[in-house]
Amino acid sequence: MTDRETIETCRESLTEPFAALVAKAVSSGWPEHDVALALTELAEALVVKVSARIIIEGSLQSQLASERLKN
Repeated sequence: MTDRETIETCRESLTEPFAALVAKAVSSGWPEHDVALALTELAEALVVKVSARIIIEGSLQSQLASERLKN
């Protein structure tokens, strides 16, 4: 689990590049609300991917521990 300070540091380091990405998309002609929706969908996809990886890794760790106990 990540602590609050680490999350805040990460957020701070991403703020400027994120704002630049949004500004570039808007200056390219995309409406701000479309940019916001697209970024939300991309963030949701990343959350799903990372969550799935955590679940799989946890399952594999559980299986390995179970096999070790059998031997």
